[in-house]
Amino acid sequence: MRIFLYLSAIILANVLTAKFPPIALGALFFPVGSFLIGATFIFRDLVQNKYGRKRTYMFITLALVLSAIASYMLGDTLMIVFASAVSFIISEVCDTEIYTRMKSAFIKRVFISGVVGGTLDSVVFVVIGMSPLGAGFLPWELVPNAIMGQLLAKIGLQAIGALVLYQAIKIPKFKEAL
Repeated sequence: MRIFLYLSAIILANVLTAKFPPIALGALFFPVGSFLIGATFIFRDLVQNKYGRKRTYMFITLALVLSAIASYMLGDTLMIVFASAVSFIISEVCDTEIYTRMKSAFIKRVFISGVVGGTLDSVVFVVIGMSPLGAGFLPWELVPNAIMGQLLAKIGLQAIGALVLYQAIKIPKFKEAL
């Protein structure tokens, strides 16, 4: 189930981003799929918790391929597909390695590794994919707004997810399943 949730969230994030316009909150804006990208970091940690680091890298590779195929099939330009793939691999590897190396409580590892992964994903994707350096959809003056908007969505979901996991860990059956 964990693997299914992880892979499904990644593909669904691509679909939502392609099918719906970005959400604007004041000067900040972000793709609808940003919420699910925040969830993928939590799901990836749950996958790693059950299957270990080495096997998790197999699932990350599969997710990368599925994400790139979905993005391309949904009509994204090759620059956007490339930016998505680069930001995905950087953020997932960093999330995995931080989660692995942190010697603290499960929830803290999930939240901190996800915040770092989400930050890297947002910065790399917006700069490579959206800025004049990449596809040129955004002028440089709007790049910080796009990055901060994505961070708001991803980190917000990370915080909610960590709180939900924290509460769920108190349930003996759930704790054993982790």
